[in-house]
Amino acid sequence: MMPALATNLSAHKCLLVEDQPRTRDWLLGALTSAFPGISIVTASSLHEAQACLDAASGLGGDFTLAVIDLGLPDGSGIDIVRRLAAERPDTLSIVATIYDDDAHLFEAIAAGARGYLLKDEDVDLLIGYLRRIEQGEPPLSPSIAHRMLAHFRTPRPMSPVRDNAGLTNREIETLSLLSKGLTVAETATRLGLKPQTVASYVKAIYQKLNITSRAEAAREAIRRGLA
Repeated sequence: MMPALATNLSAHKCLLVEDQPRTRDWLLGALTSAFPGISIVTASSLHEAQACLDAASGLGGDFTLAVIDLGLPDGSGIDIVRRLAAERPDTLSIVATIYDDDAHLFEAIAAGARGYLLKDEDVDLLIGYLRRIEQGEPPLSPSIAHRMLAHFRTPRPMSPVRDNAGLTNREIETLSLLSKGLTVAETATRLGLKPQTVASYVKAIYQKLNITSRAEAAREAIRRGLA
């Protein structure tokens, strides 16, 4: 279960990563309405968000919550989601985006996002979704929840055996763990290997399966019965 925020949020911090001023103000209003008293630090780019995380570490403070846009002017918010999952697993990373397709959704989840909200929601509904966090529920826009259910409900043809596209046993183990949302470092710990070794397995997996992202790797693992 997702860890719940405390009832009194006055001492908690949120990192809001959004480059559009109007949308940023809209999200600020929703967050302060959902969690009165919460302290919010804003960033308008990937670089600024990384700097905020660096500064928080230096000051000994940390973020309880992070609301992250995916399409930033200098990169993808996925990098922030992934960093938080690796360095601050207790921080709840929530994506707030216009993208409602499978590729963005499953890449975000594989990176460590524990919520996915669409920006076209009515603000009152958005506030309600955010408040679910306090009950340990993942904040999801309804259309995203339906998309996730449909993705796993739709029958998918099993691949012919073909020796799993030439993957070795270690590569199969690595793909299986990555599909469950583990980072390279976590996978290395689980397998008792060095991160560099696992990174080389990941590169080989991508080449053999002709894929380029964590989302595609997760789908391939599911399709091959490895997830």
